[in-house]
Amino acid sequence: MKILTTPAEAFQALPDYPFAPHFTTVDQVDSVNLNMHHVEQGEGGVVLLLHGEPSWSYLYRKMIPIFAEAGYRAVAPDLIGFGRSDKPSQQEDYSYQRHVDWLRAWLVKQDLCDITLVCQDWGGLIGLRLLALEPKRFARVVAANTFLPIGKDLANDAFLKWRDFASNVPVFDAGKVVRKGTVNGISDEVMAAYNAPYPDESYKAGARVFPSLVPINEQNVAVPECRKAWQALCAWDKPFLTAFSDQDPITAGFDKIFQKKVPGATGQDHTVIQGGGHFLQEDKGEELAAIVLGLLRP
Repeated sequence: MKILTTPAEAFQALPDYPFAPHFTTVDQVDSVNLNMHHVEQGEGGVVLLLHGEPSWSYLYRKMIPIFAEAGYRAVAPDLIGFGRSDKPSQQEDYSYQRHVDWLRAWLVKQDLCDITLVCQDWGGLIGLRLLALEPKRFARVVAANTFLPIGKDLANDAFLKWRDFASNVPVFDAGKVVRKGTVNGISDEVMAAYNAPYPDESYKAGARVFPSLVPINEQNVAVPECRKAWQALCAWDKPFLTAFSDQDPITAGFDKIFQKKVPGATGQDHTVIQGGGHFLQEDKGEELAAIVLGLLRP
């Protein structure tokens, strides 16, 4: 396995991202050591912020200081293949299970407990699997524009077009993808920040393959573990809040599934954030942070 590491200078002077880097070595299935990066700020109860595709911890830059100022420890890792974390160079190096294993190894090494999980996009696909494996570490969940697929009900036109685009577009421009997934748009400087982890196409195997790893049919190898995770969620009676946006064609409607199936969702003040796209952290980051704090301080 060939491992690529984005040079540190690529991350210098990014707008509104003053956070010091932290690196943790995680053991890959094939005994290959990979470095996973995270940023954190503040002290107190842990708010774990999990990004998705094709973003990285930069996505949470507006929210991290809000949690820190409110007396919490905001922690935002970069998934393997993204941000400042190491990047296996071949698409076949990635699998749903490996992403779960990598993040679990990182979580155990950090020894995080009493976690408030904030998850969006693949942050939920991985984070909710992790919650099922390490339930004692988690205290509450805020699910935002995410889902936990079990091989059906996901093959809508918007998703299939996105999967085809990610696999086949000659140049995968992460910044443009994020911009198109917002309502308010982002500046050229912010677009450049989303592209910073990828000096050239060789660094983008993880970003390109992610949509193809989503289990949209019941023959997918990840389905049994996702079903096990749903069994855990269907018994989860700790607080579970949905905060989806109103303009995300990919995940629309999945908030209702969580609300119906997760016991901890009963009686929560579920929110549909107006004027937000798929990347609601860009469009409505401050509002999403306030919603999370509302769950922390009822």
